[in-house]
Amino acid sequence: MESLIEKIKSGYLWDFPGGVHPPERKSLSNEQAIGKLPLPELLYVTTKQHIGKAAHLIVQKGDKVKAGQTLCAVQGPMELPIHAPTSGEVVDIKSHPIAHASGLSAETIVIKPDGLDTWVEKQPTANYHELTKVELVDKLKSAGIAGLGGAAFPTYVKHSNSQPVEVLIINGVECEPYITADDRLMREYAAEIVSGVEIFTHLLHPKAVVIAIENNKPEAIAAIEKACEGKTQFHVRAIPTKYPAGGEKQLIQVVTGLEVPTGGIPSDIGVVTQNVGTAYAAYKAVVHGEPLTERVVTVTGEQVSKPGNYWVKLGTPVEFVLAQAGYQAARPEHLIMGGPMMGFNIPNKQMPVSKITNCILAPSTSELPLPEDEQNCIRCGYCVDVCPANLLPQQLYWHTKAKEYEKAQEYKLIDCIECGACAYVCPSEIPLVQYYRVAKADIKTQQIEHEKAEKAKERFNARNERLEKEKQARLDKHKQAAQARKAAMEKDQGAKDKVAEALARVQAKKKQTDSAAQPEPASQNDAKSKAQAAIERAKARKAEQAKAQQSEAEPAEPAQAEQPANDAKAKAQAAIARAKARKAEQAKTQQSASTDTPPTQTDKPEAALDKDARIKAAIAKAKAKRKQLGEDQ
Repeated sequence: MESLIEKIKSGYLWDFPGGVHPPERKSLSNEQAIGKLPLPELLYVTTKQHIGKAAHLIVQKGDKVKAGQTLCAVQGPMELPIHAPTSGEVVDIKSHPIAHASGLSAETIVIKPDGLDTWVEKQPTANYHELTKVELVDKLKSAGIAGLGGAAFPTYVKHSNSQPVEVLIINGVECEPYITADDRLMREYAAEIVSGVEIFTHLLHPKAVVIAIENNKPEAIAAIEKACEGKTQFHVRAIPTKYPAGGEKQLIQVVTGLEVPTGGIPSDIGVVTQNVGTAYAAYKAVVHGEPLTERVVTVTGEQVSKPGNYWVKLGTPVEFVLAQAGYQAARPEHLIMGGPMMGFNIPNKQMPVSKITNCILAPSTSELPLPEDEQNCIRCGYCVDVCPANLLPQQLYWHTKAKEYEKAQEYKLIDCIECGACAYVCPSEIPLVQYYRVAKADIKTQQIEHEKAEKAKERFNARNERLEKEKQARLDKHKQAAQARKAAMEKDQGAKDKVAEALARVQAKKKQTDSAAQPEPASQNDAKSKAQAAIERAKARKAEQAKAQQSEAEPAEPAQAEQPANDAKAKAQAAIARAKARKAEQAKTQQSASTDTPPTQTDKPEAALDKDARIKAAIAKAKAKRKQLGEDQ
């Protein structure tokens, strides 16, 4: 690394692969000094204007606020507070379109300025060298400083890293066409920018500080060199003009010859980068105690009559900014936030200026034609030649279009910086960067859902484990209590006797209850019922036979003597059949009763004996009558 530092100090520069040279068109806006826009009727302050999570809202509708007052409080990492751009009243808190390529809406604080621009009490620092690193980083954090080069990465995070820093690179390249905000800032506020760089140097203690400026900005280079006179640690470098030399990874490669590893960050190789606008904001926050409430915005394009750079309050609607710059709408209307290479279309002119807004572009269709219909890829390979990250844009296009995100990740989609060089040279008018952005958003959403599912699974497993431990603890507790009772009983003989007596009483009571509740056997009940039914049937037959005998005793006519004899014979046979049937039924009944309940007596029942006697008497009587009839004849 020492030899590398020596090379850097000697002025040696490296190069990065690919790149393009689009028309610059910077002269439209870089000739005039930075102006200041008036306040709009309403300011739309988005609660999240940085990479990371949104801070917690601490104001309500109807609150009076002052310029620089904190509107959102930080509660976790990767969060930044938002401050009131001016004094006024919070008239609404609602969902509103945000400055983002998605065009989606998010929570927004609507402030009506009172025109007084009354500030909260500022807390300037006369000598920041007396502050500790933690106190100085907290000042950057509480002021809401984020990277103003376009990424809006929280500045305090870069300076909280404990890794040693070899090289601090200040990015003043501003390589994208049309944009001149950093150019004018370096020309007019070079001393303040260098003071901000000194704050970063005090925090990081790098071995070398390089302020890199593209060589098409001679006035800015001269101004920064003058501000750095006598500062031997600072090295101003004019780098070749080539897009996208201002990309973080490409600039590191140009200045140091090192490449940031895939999925890594610059601090992994001992490098930290900051934008010149961020350095100026850090100076204002630490030295003057002013949070980030405004920034320089380039308003340019052939459809603007007064192009230039302006100090714009955060939350100012794009429509108001364009009106102040003399915007004349073309048909069809074409507005871009950012530059023509990496910017995005503005779908709603009520979209507010935020920390990432460095340019509002209104080009003519002759200078920047609207994209034509997408054609089929002809496999020309131009996109591969110009890619500054050494990727294969064609392969990424196939896989992202087919939503084959695993394949796209294998081709290092994460390393794409979305510079737009591939789309710029594509003869088929394929919006390659748009496919890559959509794919990255989808992958991020999938990762978030996967993380949520994993956390839910961990919570579920932790709950089950906790319940199992609680159950086992209860069982162990009961077991210990039982063992303790058993041990106490073994020592106390009186207790053992009492327990034995109690058990004996319980068993006796249970036995008594069982015997009292025991019902009469069902077999005995069935036998009694069957015997009673047999008695009833016998009585009925006896009454029938008596009636039959009475009718037979009546005198019969001689001519009819043969008929009564036949009738008597038939009756006798019927009586015999009935007797056999009853005898079979009684035998069956007795067999069933003997199966359920053993018989207590071997003799036939009295009713059965009477029945047999009557049957025999009836038979004898019938035979006598028949014999008598034969003798009479």
